Amino acid sequence: MIKPDREQAVSVGVLAVLLFICAAAVGLSFQARSDAAQELDDRRDRLTRLEARAKARSDTRVRSGAAAPVTAFLDAPTQGLAVAQLQAHLLKLADVHHCLLISSGLESTKRDDPADSIRLQATMEASLQSLQAYLYQLESATPYVFVDTLTIQLTGAASPRTAEDPLLRVTFGLRALWRRGTA
Repeated sequence: MIKPDREQAVSVGVLAVLLFICAAAVGLSFQARSDAAQELDDRRDRLTRLEARAKARSDTRVRSGAAAPVTAFLDAPTQGLAVAQLQAHLLKLADVHHCLLISSGLESTKRDDPADSIRLQATMEASLQSLQAYLYQLESATPYVFVDTLTIQLTGAASPRTAEDPLLRVTFGLRALWRRGTA
């Protein structure tokens, strides 16, 4: 029998190690692909469950009519009456928050405004604290009223008010939603 020399033995050993490394790399590649496919399946299952839950919630909202409460809209048969309702709402809030509503009037609608939108411009005098409370109440209560523009100026009249709470003249550009009703 022929005895392999040392060079041949080292070459065969290196070849065996190389074959083992290649086989391990292929095995690891298949394992990584299998793990990725399993993770993708898990994510698809979770997405399907989330979509089903979201659809069930939206169906429930549509059936219950939870889009917006009826009180969220100005309910009047004409646009003029809706403007009057909005002005009365502004005046009521001004009285509650100790503000002086100087004027309010219909503002021209913009081209991209929907037909059920009412625009109003109002000017009032209020302290900073009263103005903050007024704005919070105006935008967080019903009917839904949105402040599009706001201009604040210090009044020129000398008053005994402190510097921390000066009297301000505020001009609002407001928008409210109107639903043609029978009120």
